Amino acid sequence: MIGAMDFDHALFLAELDAQPWAAYTHAYGSAEDVPACLRALAGDDDAAADEAQSELYGSILHQGSVYEASAKAVPFLARIAAAGIRTPDVLLLIGGMAEGGADPGGSGPEESDEVACRRAVVAQLPLLLASVVHEDRAVRQAAAWAVGATGAAGAGRAVPVLRDRAAVEGDPLVRAELLAAMAQLDPEGTAPAALEAIGPDSPPELRIAAVLACVDSGLPWTQAHQEAVLALLPLDRLVADRFDLSRSEPLHHITLTLLDRDTEADREAVFALLDAALRRGEPEARTEAVWAAATACELSRSAPARLAPALISVATEGGADAGAGDVPGALSALAKLGPYGAPAAEALAARAAGEGDAADRALEALVAVDPVRAAPLLARDLENRPRAFGAACGGPAGSLPVVPYGPELLAAVRRRLSTLEPDGPAPFRLAALLTAWGPDAAAAVPELLAALPAHPRLLPGVLVAVCPPGRRAEAADALRTQAGTGPVEGRTEAARALHELTGDHGPLLPLLAERLAGSAGDGGGADGKIREAATAAGAVGPAAVSLVPALRAALNPPGAGRNNPQMDDDIAVAVALHRITGDATDAVPVLAGVLGDGEALWRRWTLVRAAQAAAGLGPAARGLVPVLEALLTDPEQVPSAVRALHAIAPDELDTAHVTGLLLDAAEAGTAPFEAVDTLVALGVDTLSEEHRARLTELGERDRRVVRSGLDGTVEAADERLRARVREAVSRG
Repeated sequence: MIGAMDFDHALFLAELDAQPWAAYTHAYGSAEDVPACLRALAGDDDAAADEAQSELYGSILHQGSVYEASAKAVPFLARIAAAGIRTPDVLLLIGGMAEGGADPGGSGPEESDEVACRRAVVAQLPLLLASVVHEDRAVRQAAAWAVGATGAAGAGRAVPVLRDRAAVEGDPLVRAELLAAMAQLDPEGTAPAALEAIGPDSPPELRIAAVLACVDSGLPWTQAHQEAVLALLPLDRLVADRFDLSRSEPLHHITLTLLDRDTEADREAVFALLDAALRRGEPEARTEAVWAAATACELSRSAPARLAPALISVATEGGADAGAGDVPGALSALAKLGPYGAPAAEALAARAAGEGDAADRALEALVAVDPVRAAPLLARDLENRPRAFGAACGGPAGSLPVVPYGPELLAAVRRRLSTLEPDGPAPFRLAALLTAWGPDAAAAVPELLAALPAHPRLLPGVLVAVCPPGRRAEAADALRTQAGTGPVEGRTEAARALHELTGDHGPLLPLLAERLAGSAGDGGGADGKIREAATAAGAVGPAAVSLVPALRAALNPPGAGRNNPQMDDDIAVAVALHRITGDATDAVPVLAGVLGDGEALWRRWTLVRAAQAAAGLGPAARGLVPVLEALLTDPEQVPSAVRALHAIAPDELDTAHVTGLLLDAAEAGTAPFEAVDTLVALGVDTLSEEHRARLTELGERDRRVVRSGLDGTVEAADERLRARVREAVSRG
């Protein structure tokens, strides 16, 4: 380190200004603002320096990503740190950019921003390694963490220095950081030191760092690891002052890492550890264990059965006392247990009979554990059970309702409908529940009819879903009246519902023409008007032939730079034109333009919809085969592309090849339901022995196939997939 006395501030500024920063890029475009930030960071104004540091974290190290300007800034940051100016903070910024970088290894002619940034930090290893022995413990800790992020290129020079310092270091946090850095750079060589540091003679901070190093290095989990973790609980406090954010929740990290090994021994090790942690007396320890156990249930199919007794014990501690055993996350974790959560139902029901938010949370958990038992309790106090009612209706994002029809709950829903304010929020949850119940909710027709004028966009579809044959004439009259009143959006929904209920498309066609004409030439897309109108027109079929000119006019110009919503509009129009005319002439080139433009971001679902539309055209879409085959290189597109190819040109489909692709996609959790359904459509009885074994394994393996989704829905979705796979195998 050169030290503050040797820092030539004028030279620093001159060399800083000599760089063509405006020509470099960072997260927000031109890096012309970077020199001002570096200048402030090296200055005497602490407030300005803090602001500059924050700006740099947002621009050259944006959410862990690095850019062209990041590598260019590293030498200047190193000089600031070497001068003793905010050295710990600047070293952390440098380390963060090393972490966001990558070791060389590509064969391309140009070096990526990630490789350039890692290389720039490695070039500063002399500074970083000198800082590892600095007199200031904060500098030593920051430097050790930064060195650990330098990757393979710096390991040979760094590990001996780190090892020498670890032998004499006295500060527990710095010792932990040194061990973690060595484990990152040289896992195998660091294993003996990590194993030695697990013992009770080590400081707690070092001890948990050693456990994590062993886990990350792939060492077998032993009783010594188990005893160390249980003795150290709660763990989060031991790493709170560490810089490794990816391991800031040690118990959770251990759970993830061991389950990812996907062996029976490691699963049992995790379950035994979590079971013991859940039964600990310290609230903080149980909170950490609940979070880790919930994650285990998301990842492992055997976790719910194994962890249910301990989780239920934590969640229901205190019985009917709503205030007892209030471990954060414990009640919501019960939703991840599936049928294994049933033993909690009695205690939850008793607690749900109380008052206030605690009772509402208990009822919310009961909805997940035993929806049949929850329904009458919800009906008794629907107004004061917002969380439970939200869960009953499928949650905040509107997934499928889970509470079955019951007369008591229907009566409560009808009462809620009758008290809706005309200008109040749309009753989306009530609508979802009634729609799911269908004709069982027929008794709610009077309330729906009364509320229809206030909610003309939402309730027409609900009315159709629940309306019994004996009340169709009455409902049709109300919908016909609504189709002639108010804003065009509400009128259109009423007219669509009328057509669905009776087949009468008279009021609908002029409204669709009005909407299509009003959207022509405005680019469409974002508001969905063209898409909605086209979908409704397609549902009418040949009787909507008068709309064909307007639909054609609504298409975006060929070759136009369309965004995803505009492409979705064009897909809907293409489908409508085919359904109305029976001719694929208009649709094929439109879909070809969408399917052949897969380079833009966030286009997955647009391409899926286009492939589904292509499948609907059948053999008339044979011209789309090349663009559909090109999608087979993308696992996310494989199911819909194969489905389309099977519908369009089954004679040209290499069934064995696409079956392997579908299994690849399903095994990786990429559109698994769609992949399995497509395999079934192709014929499970035609599978080769190898492919049949892979499909069987998909239903029997422990690692969940569905691994993402709304909280509390992953486990149920995976179990549905598992049942679907098992059914397919048994029938094939």
